[in-house]
Amino acid sequence: MSQIQIIDTLDYHFPAKPAPLSDADKQHYKERIKTLLHERNAVLVAHYYTDHDIQALAEETGGCVSDSLEMARFGRDHDAQMLIVAGVKFMGETAKILTPEKTVLMPTLEATCSLDLGCPADKFSAFCDEHPDRTVVVYANTSAAVKARADWVVTSSMALELVDHLDAQGEKILWGPDRHLGNYIADQTGADMVMWQGACVVHDEFKAKALLDLKAVYPDAAILVHPESPRDIVALADAVGSTSQLIKASQTMPNETFIVATDRGIFYKMQQLQPNKRFIEAPTVGNGATCRSCAHCPWMAMNGLQAIAEALENGGAKHEIHVDAELGKAAMKPLDRMLEFSRNLPR
Repeated sequence: MSQIQIIDTLDYHFPAKPAPLSDADKQHYKERIKTLLHERNAVLVAHYYTDHDIQALAEETGGCVSDSLEMARFGRDHDAQMLIVAGVKFMGETAKILTPEKTVLMPTLEATCSLDLGCPADKFSAFCDEHPDRTVVVYANTSAAVKARADWVVTSSMALELVDHLDAQGEKILWGPDRHLGNYIADQTGADMVMWQGACVVHDEFKAKALLDLKAVYPDAAILVHPESPRDIVALADAVGSTSQLIKASQTMPNETFIVATDRGIFYKMQQLQPNKRFIEAPTVGNGATCRSCAHCPWMAMNGLQAIAEALENGGAKHEIHVDAELGKAAMKPLDRMLEFSRNLPR
């Protein structure tokens, strides 16, 4: 496989964590948000990795808590004229591309993603130019400009099926940006893939030795792993899948205890659906692990109740997502292909 390294994810400067709110302040902002959502004809769409209070509020107000594919579908199909996207910036951009006529706000536009940061559009485009015979498939965790350069956009819930489909048609793949997800797909499908060498700061730091030590303490636990994790972590998994697929596995597998190698924001939904089961974070400390992110995306952590209320009250440059019209049209093509392909997949 041909590979290219651009940015070491350990070089990123993580944002400061928002100040914690008192219970009284949380309740104040929740009530304010509910009022503003109604007044502005808005709906709150939250990712599984956001704070538990935000996920609960999205559910309570008729919004959506999901992975990025379902977020895209929900925002496109909902009647609301304003979307509040609690997540990271590429999710807000995707919502705006799919529904350019709607106002799309985020708690903060500074909430980004290491995969996005590690895949600059100009360098990625040059990499694509070096491989003109390959079909370009990019992960959804990328900027609008990178999506516009791609033939296909995929989420982790459908990437395996899409690459298998393209491989069956004899197509060679240029994959970006997450190298671990790309390696997992190549291992599973045998597809001819060249990789951009990006990584998620959360999933990249799980370590096999520490995970094996934890498994020894809980021998009956099932290990659930997101495929953005390194190969040696994936090799230890009892189930590998996207965020939504791991939630489903926690419901359908008979185990009472699960060790979960993904962002700990997922525990809200897992515990909600299976209150009698035990969920344990895969270790990010000890045995060579750095605990740089400690199993929680530092940019997801920037989403807060106070920031959501401020976005609804003020909008403006600090909160509103804008995507150039021509760029949006170009990015829409691979996104449309993704959504059309996903319609034929089992839910």
